[in-house]
Amino acid sequence: MKIVRVACLLLAFLFVALSPDAVAADKKKAAVKAPPGMAALPLELPKPAFVGTPQNIKGVKQLEKPLGRPRPPFFAPKGVKNLALGKKISGSDEEPIVGDLKMITDGDKKAADGSYVELGPFTQYIQVDLEAEKEIYAVLFWHYHKQARVYFDVVVQISNDAEFGKSTTIYNNDHDNSAELGVGKDNHYVETSEGRLIDAKGVKGRYVRFYSGGNNASDLNHYIEVEVYGK
Repeated sequence: MKIVRVACLLLAFLFVALSPDAVAADKKKAAVKAPPGMAALPLELPKPAFVGTPQNIKGVKQLEKPLGRPRPPFFAPKGVKNLALGKKISGSDEEPIVGDLKMITDGDKKAADGSYVELGPFTQYIQVDLEAEKEIYAVLFWHYHKQARVYFDVVVQISNDAEFGKSTTIYNNDHDNSAELGVGKDNHYVETSEGRLIDAKGVKGRYVRFYSGGNNASDLNHYIEVEVYGK
């Protein structure tokens, strides 16, 4: 009888363990397991703010489809942190229409009025000084997520030269080279509260520069926050 009971318990265990729900849960756990020496970025995302769909996006090339679920974790070497927090910001528009440049690294990622900076029209850039050369593994930034917008000519570069005479481009969705930084192949995307996360692959540099050239709602440029993860 004991053998029969043990066999029944074993069968019950296997039934539960191999059920579709259990298998899916195990796959999910395995999918988020960090590789050796790596850890998920400690991201703190703002609450979603916009309702509705973006306007005036007909004809936007290479527009990325919404993921439809939370972004999966991004793994980087252990010890990586946001190096941009509180760091000095400069840019092509030193007197923004709304806000101050220092707000872009103040840690406030909310979509509320008073949390974003509005720069002038057409191609503009902002630049973060990390104060020393760092190994950069990821860059995360929010233009404006109070509305569903698509920003154009988004280019992100890393350099040890404050004038960017020599730089490494880690993202470029300027498909017609209107910003004159080279033709990009990356996707356009709709702004969300998750921001845009870019894999920087350990590129070394002191300065990180962010370009944009207006959006589907206007020619103006906006930034809420930028984060640079490295060590």
